[in-house]
Amino acid sequence: MTTFPNCKINLGLHVVGKRPDGYHDLETLFLPVTDLCDELEITPASSGGAAPAPRMVQSGLILDNAPDDNLCMKAWTLLHNEFDIPAVDIRLRKIIPFGAGLGGGSSDAAFTLRMLNEMFALGLTDDDLERRAARLGADCAFFVQNQPAYATGIGDRLSPITLDLNAYRIAIEIPEGEHVSTKEAYAGIDRSRFGQPRPDLREAVRRPIEEWRDLIVNDFETSVFPAHPAIAALKEEMYRRGALYASMTGSGAAVFGIFLK
Repeated sequence: MTTFPNCKINLGLHVVGKRPDGYHDLETLFLPVTDLCDELEITPASSGGAAPAPRMVQSGLILDNAPDDNLCMKAWTLLHNEFDIPAVDIRLRKIIPFGAGLGGGSSDAAFTLRMLNEMFALGLTDDDLERRAARLGADCAFFVQNQPAYATGIGDRLSPITLDLNAYRIAIEIPEGEHVSTKEAYAGIDRSRFGQPRPDLREAVRRPIEEWRDLIVNDFETSVFPAHPAIAALKEEMYRRGALYASMTGSGAAVFGIFLK
């Protein structure tokens, strides 16, 4: 079985407060982007003399983790521990840049859960899968249904939204050599805005897209741009090219622009 886990972008991202568990509460709109995808294949494990063990092979972009630490393997382990599913061979061709705010690893994990649910007829609903996906990572639950959604909590509380961007194209770029860790992005966040009233992102996206520039903001830009001017410059370059709206996605370093087709 082969699927193509896609990336996401954030339309606005508000960091609204810090939680007792050390995480931060967020408000954001997740939007799937299917033009940029990984390639994920899962097959029954090759049989040998002994009971087969799960195996993962990675290709494409070189990841900074061992195959056994990949979220796809963690997704298999989660379902194996609960349902005793048999071993599988997982082949991941990595195309979505990691550490860019595009959610590629989260997408791979969620697609793995969906594929294993189908392969082994586990009968899990989307709600069931979302609860399990949230245990793997904050963004993972979004990719189960993979539809535009308003997200709160740590990004795991999802409400579907209607958003039609068929008349537009989305361009995603990353400045060469730029990487922003989540820890770095949070370290510089403006905590004076915690608890302050913020525009409702669900209302903002109903406005004409030409107005989004003044309505929809990513709070991480204020902490990331001073330390990474190339990312800020790319956002402005998107506008010079004619983008109707441009923003950094997630905690960076990717920037997207929305253009008329």
